Amino acid sequence: MPSALDQRPAPTAAGPRPSAPRRRTRVLALPEARWALAALVLFLAALPLKLLDAPAWTWAPLFAATYVTGGWEPGWEGVKALKDRTLDVDLLMVVAALGAAAIGQVLDGALLIVIFATSGALEAVATARTADSVRGLLDLAPTTATRLLPDGREERVAAEELRVGDTVLVRPGERVGADGRVLDGASEVDQATITGEPLPVAKRAGDEVFAGTVNGTGALRVRVGRDPADSVIARIVRMVEEASETKAPTQLFIEKVEQRYSIGMVIATLAVFAVPLAFGSALQPALLRAMTFMIVASPCAVVLSTMPPLLSAIANAGRHGVLAKSAVVRERLGQVDTVALDKTGTLTEGTPRVTDVRPLAGADVGAGRGGGLDVDLGADLGSDPDGHLDADGLLALAAAAEHPSEHPLARAIVAAAHERGLAVAAATDFTSVPGRGVTATVEGRTIEVGSPTSAPAGADAPTSSAAGTGSPTSAPAGASTSLRAGAETPTNSTAKADAPTSADPNTHQAAAVVRVLEEQGRSAVVVRRDGVAVGVLGIADRLRPDARATVSALTALTGRAPVLLTGDNESAARRLAAEAGITDVRAGLLPQDKVAAVRHWESEGRRVLAVGDGVNDAPALAAAHTGIAMGKAGSDLALETADAVVVRDELATIPAAVALSRKARRLVVQNLVIAGAFIATLVTWDLIGTLPLPLGVAGHEGSTVVVGLNGLRLLREAAWPNTYTPGYEAPHGD
Repeated sequence: MPSALDQRPAPTAAGPRPSAPRRRTRVLALPEARWALAALVLFLAALPLKLLDAPAWTWAPLFAATYVTGGWEPGWEGVKALKDRTLDVDLLMVVAALGAAAIGQVLDGALLIVIFATSGALEAVATARTADSVRGLLDLAPTTATRLLPDGREERVAAEELRVGDTVLVRPGERVGADGRVLDGASEVDQATITGEPLPVAKRAGDEVFAGTVNGTGALRVRVGRDPADSVIARIVRMVEEASETKAPTQLFIEKVEQRYSIGMVIATLAVFAVPLAFGSALQPALLRAMTFMIVASPCAVVLSTMPPLLSAIANAGRHGVLAKSAVVRERLGQVDTVALDKTGTLTEGTPRVTDVRPLAGADVGAGRGGGLDVDLGADLGSDPDGHLDADGLLALAAAAEHPSEHPLARAIVAAAHERGLAVAAATDFTSVPGRGVTATVEGRTIEVGSPTSAPAGADAPTSSAAGTGSPTSAPAGASTSLRAGAETPTNSTAKADAPTSADPNTHQAAAVVRVLEEQGRSAVVVRRDGVAVGVLGIADRLRPDARATVSALTALTGRAPVLLTGDNESAARRLAAEAGITDVRAGLLPQDKVAAVRHWESEGRRVLAVGDGVNDAPALAAAHTGIAMGKAGSDLALETADAVVVRDELATIPAAVALSRKARRLVVQNLVIAGAFIATLVTWDLIGTLPLPLGVAGHEGSTVVVGLNGLRLLREAAWPNTYTPGYEAPHGD
């Protein structure tokens, strides 16, 4: 990032990063949800009557209504699937429920109907939520824009009416109406929704801007470079939709087994019923044997072989802050072999923090006043007995000047002062200019906080206007020309800082400190008092404390080191990656570039886990085998598109969740073996001998209980590590 400060953003643009407005579909607006709710209410009304042995006329109609309301939709979808020669599992469950009712197991059949209706409703709600977020993303782009006519007049037009070559005026605090390039003006633009950069980016003539990003305090004249329908934000919407549609249909392993198993069960049940009839058997015994066969051979235990382990894993992970949206997600999470991490807000905290406070030697408190010492003033601001500012004094001075500002870097400086318990003096005459730093009067002294390239007060420095409109505050001639840049790598500011811009005796000393900080990837901020540099602050986005351990754990689990995919520039990305232990870095990526990388790996047969938090990460999260969003600062679109959410933003929970999913997959296989053994024994008994119906039901239910309890072992706290260590995949003995 350029090691300079930019002007503070407009008040309207301050605060949390912009995200897609929520336009949620009401749950009961979905027919699946209404039918499932009706079935549940009817079932709950009939259940106590049945259990209390009330007359059949009181509960039988309620159960019948339960069958109709909860079963007609999956049944009808199953019938339509038969046209495609596909035996839908839901249809088989409806048939099994009707079969259970036919032999007197009305309650069991109704319960089966309610479970499947509720499952279908939850799936419909999840689909609707994703669609809501995709539609809401379009609200990031403004609906109107100010177009400038050739004669200089302005007209307010719908954004979709803009054409390539039009010139639009973007006032302070407004969203940019279309992709294009700046013709005139200077400002900073928060483009986190597009690139994921943690700070606003300085924009001047010739720079590119994107629709939906938020302008700061300056005004910009922008020439439209793309049709609104082809803007970056519109393409993000299309990529999310296309990725969701083209992603391979998610199927639990058991669903693949069920398809073949269910067909075989239907054929076998018909044979068990028809063959005895063909040899002269009576109808009732043949029907009873067939129903018994259907019960003991039904896939209930097989279905439960999968769900309890996966649901237990979901519940356990949820207690530790990782929310998976379905059992399918939990199973897929255990299959990943490649991990792609976003940088800002995922690998890092996403918030700038003061990392270095460097007072300059010889920066006495009387500098700028004939070189004399003012011991009392210096003591107030944190000076040593010789009158030089110490670290606390320098930070308090900068915080006093920055306190009125709302820029993220200003907030970082003020926060650092508060964390140290420093008293921040009141500032007056505060000014901030687009493309420049801040100037304020503190304790009767002129304090400037700016970049190494800025000229001190009193130097001949050019000023910039904002496309003919003033910013909320104006700076006097010769104010600091600092930038508050939102990129994340140092520029050549040190080279420029080497050239003295005034009679400042500390210019070269400040330049040396700036050079060191920039080589470390910091954003350097010079503090001047009465035109003389008194210190330098280093500011950077900080790596999460558990980032390196997480990278090591994921490498041990997948056999490959994670890859860093980021929209930030390469030097900053590589610095952070080196700290985290990542060697494969893909920087400067737009959303479509991240998707291309994920799809390339998927085409090689890899199963990619993508982790991100921003709107710009959403397409990659949708395209990946599994996507995980960071929950605290994650955009609505990322949270809805992702398959799972890390609620507490604890990176270390990600490898633990992967390991837990692998444990769940092993338990699924164990349960399938157990269920298969029970079914084989009961079916053989029914075909060779005469299996009493009560015993068949008991055996069937017994196998269901056994596999269910086996899966529930993952609910134990011991199944989740308190501290994840490489090579851990959850205790095998759980």
